[in-house]
Amino acid sequence: MSNNIIKHDYIVSRAKRNEKNKHASFVVWFTGLSGSGKSTIANKVEEVLFERSIKTYTLDGDNIRMGINKGLGFSEDDRHENLRRIAEVGKLFVDAGVVTVAAFVSPLQKDRDLVKNIIGEDNFLEVFVDTSLEECERRDVKGLYKKARAGEIKNFTGIDAPYEKPTNPDVLIKTEQESIEEAIEKVVTFVKHKLEL
Repeated sequence: MSNNIIKHDYIVSRAKRNEKNKHASFVVWFTGLSGSGKSTIANKVEEVLFERSIKTYTLDGDNIRMGINKGLGFSEDDRHENLRRIAEVGKLFVDAGVVTVAAFVSPLQKDRDLVKNIIGEDNFLEVFVDTSLEECERRDVKGLYKKARAGEIKNFTGIDAPYEKPTNPDVLIKTEQESIEEAIEKVVTFVKHKLEL
C-alpha cells in the first residue's frame, strides 16, 4: 500500500448502523454449480429477510459481471480476481450495515477461503447448494451446459474446470431431496441468530 494512502475513520460506524437498523450485518455466501439453484434460493431468502424489515442486498454472478467485473473472463486468474473484488464489495456492504446475500459458483476452496478472509470469518456464512452435475445439466436453465459440452464455452465449472465441494459449510442444501421452501426456511432459520445484536 502506498505511504500516501491513509485510512479515514468516519463518525458513523458499522456498529451505529447496525444499532439503527436493529440487526447485525454479514454476508450469506451461496456456492454451488451453475444451475444448482443458488440464485433462486438466495433471491427468496433475501425476499423473506426484506419482508421482515432487514436491510438487504443481493450480489449475483451474472449481474456483477455486467458491471464492476465486466471484462474478466473465466480463467483461474480471472475467477480469482472476480471473487476478490466481490469479497471487497461484500465487506463494504457489511460495513454499511447490510445483510448481503451473495450467489457465486466460487468453485475453488482457496478462493472461498480468500473471500472469507477478506469479509471476516465472523461476518461470513457459507451455504452450499449441493446439486449433482447430472441434475444441473438436466435443468440447464441457461443452456450453458449444452454449449460447454459442444466446446462453445471453455473452462466451464463441472465440465472442463473443477468444482471443489465445501467440506464444512454452515448450511448444506441438497436440492434433489429438499424443496425450495425447505431450503429457504433452513437458511433463514440459521441466519436468525446472526441478526441479533
